[in-house]
Amino acid sequence: MFRSSAAISVHLVWPLWGRKAGASLTRCLHQTLTMAKQLPARRLNGIDHNPWVEFVELAKKYDVVNLGQGFPDFPPPDFAVQAFQQAVSGDFMLNQYTKAFVSLLHLLKVLKDRHQHHIGPSAEGRSGTLHDQSIWSSLGGRRTWNMGYPPLTKILASFFGKLLGQELDPLKNVLVTVGAYGALFTAFQALVDEGDEVIIIEPAFDCYEPMTLMAGGRPVFVSLRPSPAPKGQLESTNDWQLDPTELASKFTPRTKALVLNTPNNPLGKVFSKTELELVADLCRQHDVLCISDEVYQWLVYDGHQHISIASLPGMWGRTLTIGSAGKSFSATGWKVGWVLGPDNIMKHLRTVHQNSVFHCPTQGQAAVARCFEREQQHFGQPSSYFLQLPQAMQLHRDHMIRSLQLVGLKPLMSQGSYFLIADISGFKSKMPDLPGAADEPYDRRFAKWMIKTKGLVAIPVSIFFSQPHQKDFDHYIRFCFVKDEATLQAMDERLQKWKRELQS
Repeated sequence: MFRSSAAISVHLVWPLWGRKAGASLTRCLHQTLTMAKQLPARRLNGIDHNPWVEFVELAKKYDVVNLGQGFPDFPPPDFAVQAFQQAVSGDFMLNQYTKAFVSLLHLLKVLKDRHQHHIGPSAEGRSGTLHDQSIWSSLGGRRTWNMGYPPLTKILASFFGKLLGQELDPLKNVLVTVGAYGALFTAFQALVDEGDEVIIIEPAFDCYEPMTLMAGGRPVFVSLRPSPAPKGQLESTNDWQLDPTELASKFTPRTKALVLNTPNNPLGKVFSKTELELVADLCRQHDVLCISDEVYQWLVYDGHQHISIASLPGMWGRTLTIGSAGKSFSATGWKVGWVLGPDNIMKHLRTVHQNSVFHCPTQGQAAVARCFEREQQHFGQPSSYFLQLPQAMQLHRDHMIRSLQLVGLKPLMSQGSYFLIADISGFKSKMPDLPGAADEPYDRRFAKWMIKTKGLVAIPVSIFFSQPHQKDFDHYIRFCFVKDEATLQAMDERLQKWKRELQS
């Protein structure tokens, strides 16, 4: 390899021979040999392809209605917008590191404890003020982990402590992260080691597998499987069930964690208490951690109830519960998420967080804190956004189901999340030879065909399955119904046109 690299180097630098010392042969040779080394880390092997990029780029080339990506195209509630505006225009310290804010609060507390209520230039010469070495020692000497903006960690501890039946300490049981994505990444990096097995229930959000691999772990998949609905009835994603025997068989002495996602993306399945108890019993029996992704917990429909697995007996001490302000308040671009869990697990996440992103944007955290303070006052009442949003989105879901049926798509009733899936088996039998590679799952070819010919974007469900199982589930596509009324009307226009084409 060295000889070939050197030969290339000489070939490249020969035209430069005779130039000034700044472009010497030695320097050029060194630079070329450096570039010949493997550039990416081995942990990226096999995960560099992202199907989302492919579909997003394809959609840009056509006039489409985007029902594929999971984001609201309507504004957050007024109180959330006002909270963000206030965070941006209010306290100037919110422009600084969250840790700086934490340190300032601690300083103020120390001063208050010493009965020093005035901080400013006129106090600089006094004992016990800003120049007091003992105060600065108390700041520098204590290990101030950056858990998050204090009002946010406090309200999260209070709000979710009641739901989980736990007394949460804002400094020990809460960590604010860069979105739920950041929470997941931090958890995998903190807990999964080389050779550890991680059980993933599929279909699964497509980051769980690469995050496991990047940490050195081995993903172990177990599939939810559909049961046929009674004749004449709409199928439901809650009919997709785990096989208890198959699930139990996936646990081995190497199993470190299980990833649970309820409500599930892409299915919209809300796991029942019985199903959660099955998972919990196996986690306790095999001493396995549970990473519970609950970002859609407020988006449940038809009277279904979201249950956090951490609230079940014996599960708080082995569960990380992950949430998202973006999903809670329809502001996905804010990228504020959190992890809740016991201190003996959370301390490892704090180490990763401290040595990676360090902290999250302070103003966004301040806005989310105000949103939760508002929700805590209205919780359970008709004025609660956590009640208003699912009520409105259930109507959007029902609208989409009726519309998709016009062209022969067979939507499944979703009980939660932003999404529903539709069965395209009828199309697969009628037009099996859509353009695409021979080994490309049918749903991917269908989704591309629909973008190009019908102007509608959906996501193929096979991308949410592991490679060996993709062919078994290549006859479903995922739609996002958390969209504005105008978007749904634009969808209707495309579907009506499609219907006329089928009738002609």
